[in-house]
Formats: sequence, C-alpha cells, structure tokens
Amino acid sequence: MSTLFDLSGQTAIVTGSSRGIGKAIAHRLAEHGANVVISSRKADACEAARDEINAAVGRKAAIAVPANIADKAALQRLVDETRATFGKVDILVCNAASNPYFGPMGGISDDQFMKILQNNVISNHWIIQMVAPEMVERKSGSIVIISSIGGLKGSNVIGAYDISKAADMQLARNLALEFGGSNVRVNTIAPGLVKTDFARALWENPKILEQATAHSCLKRIGEPDEIAGMAVFLSSKAGAFTTGQTFVIDGGATAI
Repeated sequence: MSTLFDLSGQTAIVTGSSRGIGKAIAHRLAEHGANVVISSRKADACEAARDEINAAVGRKAAIAVPANIADKAALQRLVDETRATFGKVDILVCNAASNPYFGPMGGISDDQFMKILQNNVISNHWIIQMVAPEMVERKSGSIVIISSIGGLKGSNVIGAYDISKAADMQLARNLALEFGGSNVRVNTIAPGLVKTDFARALWENPKILEQATAHSCLKRIGEPDEIAGMAVFLSSKAGAFTTGQTFVIDGGATAI
C-alpha cells in the first residue's frame, strides 16, 4: 500500500456510518488500515455495518458504538468508548445529518428547522470539541465534515438543509484557522445527488432526478463509494497540506 494513503495505526470515528456515504467512508478507511468506529442511532444497524466491514477487510477493524447525535452525552460516550478501545482519535468524519422537511421554507415548522440546525451543525461542533484537544496536543489530526453542494446554492424544497450545509463549510474554515498551527486539518466534502436512502426523496422524484442528471457533466447521480475516496485522501498523508477547503464531488453538476 502506498504510504501516502496508509492509515495503519489510525483510529477514525465516522458518524452516520451504518449505511450510505458514511458506511462507504468507514469501509474505505478500514481498507486503508484504519480502525473505525461505526455509529448511528440504531444498534442493530451499526452492528450489521461493523460485521460487513470486518468481513470485507479480513480483520477486526471496526467496532459499533450507537449514538444519537442530538444527545451531547451520547456523543461523549461515543468518544469515550473509542478511546477506551483504541486509545485515541486520529480522524473524525462528521457524516450524520437529518432533513425532516421537504418543501418551501415558508412551510417549515420551528421544530423542524431547529432539528436541522441541531443535527447538521451544532452536533458537529459538539463532537469536534470533544476530539480536537487531543489532536491539538499531538499536533496531528484530520476532521472531515460531509456538507453538500446545496450549501452553494438555493433550493425551493430543501432550503433549511442547504443553510445548515453552508454553515458546515464555514465551520470548517473557522476551525482550520484555529487548529492549523497545531497541524490539525479541517475540511468539508460537498457531494451532489448521491443514491442513498437519505436522499431518496430527491432521486426517486422523476422530475428532480431528470434535472439533476441533465444539468451535470456525467449525466448521472453518484454512488456512496464515489465520495469515500476523498475522505481517505483528506485523512491520510496525501492530504497533509490540505485544510479549510470544500471539495465538490457532484459529477460536474456545478460546472454547468
């Protein structure tokens, strides 16, 4: 394995990693040598993803630690159990997010808007605060926040979600500045439309799917594994001089 992408001896927490993009990222991090912590709300889903990844990589690379990202104490338990098992946290991938509302901003309830901001921004801030001090002390670490190209443009159906994803980009820029002197890197990945259960309301809508594919260079939507490689890059020596950036992976949708 190229030393540029070798993650042997590294430990990664990936939130929202029992399925979709999060599971693909956890799988590829483990494939490149990292120990990975699978986390989402449901224990059975976490355990299934753990077993699948361990079978695929041929070693006990993954453990399952369920956690609700809206629960600060649960996030702290996630970090504590990771340290108890692997001793440290080298890589954090903030992938978990929610979007309980589909429609124009005028119809969103306060509770729905607050849930989006809580899960997609504040919870990321919480868990980063929990792992960053040890990274700063070691002068080594990588934090990756999964944002969205929605954070770069407007939408008449997922506007609040897009606002939260724009906030994640700014969170990464701010923290890259704060942590940079300690060699801790913070970046975001902004996928376009990817075929996941989370985005099902978009890609199962024929009109939205047609618009998404017609206005892209590759004329198709993405697959979860097509996002994972960037997370490996940002977590490894290959990305050692990369921080404060948003990497768009959208099949060329924003190029047209």
